[in-house]
Amino acid sequence: MESKFNNLPLLEYLEDQGVTLKDMIDTALELFVPHPGIETREKAVELFKAGFYEALLDVNVAVLEVACFRAEEDARAGRIPLLPVEQFMTRPGLIVDELLGMTIANYIAGARGIFEFIRFDQVKPGILRKLGPIANDAVGGLIAGVSSRVYSGALEKENKK
Repeated sequence: MESKFNNLPLLEYLEDQGVTLKDMIDTALELFVPHPGIETREKAVELFKAGFYEALLDVNVAVLEVACFRAEEDARAGRIPLLPVEQFMTRPGLIVDELLGMTIANYIAGARGIFEFIRFDQVKPGILRKLGPIANDAVGGLIAGVSSRVYSGALEKENKK
Protein backbone atom coordinates (compact mmCIF):
# COMPACT_ATOMS: atom_id res chain seq x y z
CA MET A 1 0.00 0.00 0.00
CA GLU A 2 1.24 3.49 0.76
CA SER A 3 4.57 4.30 2.36
CA LYS A 4 2.93 5.90 5.42
CA PHE A 5 1.73 2.40 6.35
CA ASN A 6 5.28 1.06 6.43
CA ASN A 7 6.56 0.33 9.91
CA LEU A 8 3.20 0.58 11.71
CA PRO A 9 3.71 -1.91 14.56
CA LEU A 10 0.06 -2.97 14.80
CA LEU A 11 -0.19 -3.49 11.04
CA GLU A 12 3.02 -5.53 11.14
CA TYR A 13 1.53 -7.62 13.96
CA LEU A 14 -1.69 -8.19 12.00
CA GLU A 15 0.29 -9.10 8.89
CA ASP A 16 2.17 -11.69 10.97
CA GLN A 17 -1.28 -13.09 11.81
CA GLY A 18 -2.22 -13.21 8.12
CA VAL A 19 -4.24 -9.97 7.94
CA THR A 20 -3.11 -7.22 5.56
CA LEU A 21 -4.37 -3.68 5.09
CA LYS A 22 -5.62 -4.73 1.66
CA ASP A 23 -7.58 -7.58 3.29
CA MET A 24 -9.26 -5.16 5.69
CA ILE A 25 -10.10 -2.62 2.98
CA ASP A 26 -11.40 -5.33 0.64
CA THR A 27 -13.51 -6.73 3.48
CA ALA A 28 -14.94 -3.31 4.27
CA LEU A 29 -15.74 -2.83 0.58
CA GLU A 30 -17.74 -6.07 0.47
CA LEU A 31 -20.39 -4.34 2.60
CA PHE A 32 -19.91 -0.92 0.98
CA VAL A 33 -23.09 1.09 0.63
CA PRO A 34 -22.83 4.49 -1.09
CA HIS A 35 -23.53 7.32 1.35
CA PRO A 36 -23.56 11.09 0.99
CA GLY A 37 -19.89 12.04 0.78
CA ILE A 38 -18.88 8.48 -0.15
CA GLU A 39 -20.65 7.91 -3.42
CA THR A 40 -17.94 5.78 -5.05
CA ARG A 41 -15.78 2.82 -4.11
CA GLU A 42 -12.70 4.91 -4.95
CA LYS A 43 -13.71 7.55 -2.39
CA ALA A 44 -14.45 4.78 0.12
CA VAL A 45 -10.97 3.29 -0.35
CA GLU A 46 -9.38 6.70 0.23
CA LEU A 47 -11.39 7.26 3.41
CA PHE A 48 -10.90 3.69 4.67
CA LYS A 49 -7.12 4.08 4.29
CA ALA A 50 -7.21 7.25 6.38
CA GLY A 51 -9.43 5.59 8.98
CA PHE A 52 -7.25 2.50 9.26
CA TYR A 53 -4.14 4.63 9.53
CA GLU A 54 -5.61 6.44 12.52
CA ALA A 55 -6.88 3.27 14.21
CA LEU A 56 -3.62 1.39 13.64
CA LEU A 57 -1.75 4.11 15.54
CA ASP A 58 -3.93 3.78 18.66
CA VAL A 59 -2.25 1.86 21.49
CA ASN A 60 -5.63 0.85 22.92
CA VAL A 61 -6.67 -0.75 19.63
CA ALA A 62 -3.30 -2.52 19.57
CA VAL A 63 -3.77 -3.94 23.08
CA LEU A 64 -7.28 -5.18 22.27
CA GLU A 65 -6.22 -6.76 18.97
CA VAL A 66 -3.20 -8.51 20.47
CA ALA A 67 -5.26 -9.70 23.45
CA CYS A 68 -7.79 -11.27 21.10
CA PHE A 69 -5.18 -13.04 19.00
CA ARG A 70 -3.42 -14.28 22.14
CA ALA A 71 -6.73 -15.52 23.58
CA GLU A 72 -7.37 -17.43 20.36
CA GLU A 73 -3.90 -18.96 20.53
CA ASP A 74 -4.47 -20.00 24.14
CA ALA A 75 -7.94 -21.39 23.38
CA ARG A 76 -6.62 -23.51 20.49
CA ALA A 77 -3.93 -24.87 22.82
CA GLY A 78 -6.42 -25.68 25.58
CA ARG A 79 -4.91 -23.15 27.99
CA ILE A 80 -8.11 -21.27 28.88
CA PRO A 81 -9.69 -22.64 32.04
CA LEU A 82 -13.22 -24.02 31.56
CA LEU A 83 -12.91 -23.91 27.76
CA PRO A 84 -12.04 -27.31 26.29
CA VAL A 85 -10.57 -27.15 22.79
CA GLU A 86 -13.56 -29.07 21.41
CA GLN A 87 -15.97 -26.46 22.80
CA PHE A 88 -13.84 -23.63 21.45
CA MET A 89 -13.83 -25.14 17.98
CA THR A 90 -17.59 -25.81 17.97
CA ARG A 91 -18.40 -22.70 20.03
CA PRO A 92 -21.54 -23.65 21.95
CA GLY A 93 -21.98 -21.09 24.71
CA LEU A 94 -18.99 -18.92 23.82
CA ILE A 95 -20.05 -15.29 23.41
CA VAL A 96 -16.98 -13.43 24.63
CA ASP A 97 -15.57 -13.31 21.09
CA GLU A 98 -18.51 -11.16 19.98
CA LEU A 99 -18.18 -9.02 23.10
CA LEU A 100 -14.52 -8.41 22.31
CA GLY A 101 -15.32 -7.45 18.72
CA MET A 102 -18.07 -5.12 19.92
CA THR A 103 -15.67 -3.58 22.42
CA ILE A 104 -13.17 -2.78 19.68
CA ALA A 105 -15.86 -1.35 17.40
CA ASN A 106 -17.34 0.63 20.29
CA TYR A 107 -13.95 2.01 21.28
CA ILE A 108 -13.30 3.24 17.75
CA ALA A 109 -16.79 4.47 16.81
CA GLY A 110 -19.22 4.25 19.73
CA ALA A 111 -22.69 2.74 19.43
CA ARG A 112 -22.65 3.18 15.65
CA GLY A 113 -19.56 0.99 15.58
CA ILE A 114 -21.43 -1.77 17.41
CA PHE A 115 -24.23 -1.61 14.83
CA GLU A 116 -21.65 -1.88 12.05
CA PHE A 117 -19.94 -4.77 13.86
CA ILE A 118 -23.20 -6.71 13.86
CA ARG A 119 -23.47 -6.24 10.08
CA PHE A 120 -19.95 -7.60 9.59
CA ASP A 121 -20.37 -10.40 12.14
CA GLN A 122 -23.53 -11.72 10.49
CA VAL A 123 -22.07 -11.80 6.97
CA LYS A 124 -18.39 -12.55 7.78
CA PRO A 125 -17.11 -11.04 4.52
CA GLY A 126 -13.57 -11.29 3.16
CA ILE A 127 -10.76 -12.01 5.58
CA LEU A 128 -13.24 -12.59 8.42
CA ARG A 129 -14.23 -15.95 6.86
CA LYS A 130 -10.62 -17.10 7.05
CA LEU A 131 -9.85 -16.25 10.67
CA GLY A 132 -10.60 -18.21 13.82
CA PRO A 133 -13.51 -17.55 16.19
CA ILE A 134 -11.90 -14.82 18.30
CA ALA A 135 -9.60 -13.33 15.67
CA ASN A 136 -12.43 -12.82 13.19
CA ASP A 137 -14.35 -10.76 15.72
CA ALA A 138 -11.23 -8.79 16.68
CA VAL A 139 -10.52 -7.87 13.07
CA GLY A 140 -14.26 -7.47 12.42
CA GLY A 141 -14.45 -4.98 15.27
CA LEU A 142 -11.52 -3.02 13.84
CA ILE A 143 -13.03 -2.96 10.35
CA ALA A 144 -16.49 -2.12 11.66
CA GLY A 145 -15.20 0.69 13.87
CA VAL A 146 -13.24 2.25 11.02
CA SER A 147 -16.11 1.77 8.58
CA SER A 148 -18.59 3.38 10.94
CA ARG A 149 -16.33 6.36 11.57
CA VAL A 150 -15.79 6.80 7.85
CA TYR A 151 -19.51 6.75 7.06
CA SER A 152 -20.45 8.96 10.01
CA GLY A 153 -17.67 11.46 9.26
CA ALA A 154 -18.68 11.75 5.62
CA LEU A 155 -22.32 12.26 6.56
CA GLU A 156 -21.40 14.95 9.10
CA LYS A 157 -19.37 16.79 6.43
CA GLU A 158 -22.27 16.62 4.01
CA ASN A 159 -24.71 17.93 6.63
CA LYS A 160 -22.48 20.95 7.30
CA LYS A 161 -22.65 22.02 3.66
